[in-house]
Amino acid sequence: MNLKKLLVPFILIYMLVTYGCAYIVLPSGVEKPVEVEETDTSPWVGLVTNVGQSDTGGLRIDLSIRNDTGDWSTMRANEDKPVVLTSKGNKTNCETVFVGTGNHRLAPGFQVRGYTSDANGSPETQLLYIECDGVDSAAGATLTIDYIYFVGPLDYYVEIEETNKKEAQMEINLDEIASNLTYPIGLPVEGLIQDSEIEIVALSDNVITLQDVQRSSDGIQFTWQNHNPTKFPLKTHIGIPPVVGNDGIIYGVYETLDMPSVPLTPAGSNVEWTTDVPPVPEEISSLYILLSVESNKPRTYVNYLLDISDK
Repeated sequence: MNLKKLLVPFILIYMLVTYGCAYIVLPSGVEKPVEVEETDTSPWVGLVTNVGQSDTGGLRIDLSIRNDTGDWSTMRANEDKPVVLTSKGNKTNCETVFVGTGNHRLAPGFQVRGYTSDANGSPETQLLYIECDGVDSAAGATLTIDYIYFVGPLDYYVEIEETNKKEAQMEINLDEIASNLTYPIGLPVEGLIQDSEIEIVALSDNVITLQDVQRSSDGIQFTWQNHNPTKFPLKTHIGIPPVVGNDGIIYGVYETLDMPSVPLTPAGSNVEWTTDVPPVPEEISSLYILLSVESNKPRTYVNYLLDISDK
C-alpha cells in the first residue's frame, strides 16, 4: 500500500478540524473558489435629473444611472417587479419604465441618461425616465426600482441563458435632484481609458486595431483591421461597437456580438471591415467606443474603452 496516498486524507481532515475557518494553504492542484465581497450599497446608482408632469397628467421622473459595480456591466429594470413610488404614505406602481443600458456593457464609473433603441423599427434615442399615473406631487417621495444586472466576462452562452444574472434594488429620494452632472464619466477609474490606436490581442493571438474613423451626418463609421498570425484562417467577433459621449447617450443599437458579419482572415494576413453607429450630434465631443473583443476562447469577450475624442 502507498503510505503517502494513505496519509493525505488524514492530514487534510486534521487541518480542517484544527484550524476551523482559518486561512489554509491548500495542496497544489486544489483551488479555493474566488469569493466576491458583497456590499450594502446598490451596484448601480440612480440619479434624478428632473421631476415634472407627464403628458397624461401624472408624475414624470427623468433619470441617469451610474455603474458602481467596479466592472463592466449592463443593467435593466426588472420587468417582473413594479417600480414603486412612495408618497405621503401611499404606494403607487409606476407603469411607464425606461431604465437600463440598452443591453450594452457600460464601463465602470460611467453614467448615462439614454441609449439608442430600434423598438419602433428605426434607430432613435430612448431617454431614461419613469412615469407614475395618478400622482401629482413628489415632495418627500421615494422611488424603489428592482433591477437586473450582469458583470464579469461576457460569454455568449452565459448571456443567452443569463446564468450570471444578479438582482438588486435602488431607492431614490426624489427631493435630491442631481444637477450639473458630467457625462459619461461619473467616477474616474485609473487606467480604464485606452488610446484608440492600441493593438488589442484577441482570440488565437489575432490582433485588432482601429484603422479609421469617419464622422458624417449619416453617423460614424469605424474601419477595423484583424491581423492573423496563425497558420489557419480565422475570424474575430466584435459585434457592432457603440459610442458614448458627453451628452450621456449610448449611440448604437445592440446586437448579440457574434451575429454581425465578420470576414475570415487568411493565415498570416490582414483583413479590414467596417461597423457603423447612428448619427451623433455634431456638438457632442468626448466620444468613447465601448468595444467588446472576442478573446481567450470562442464567444467570450474582453471589454475596452477607446478614446476617439480627437477624431
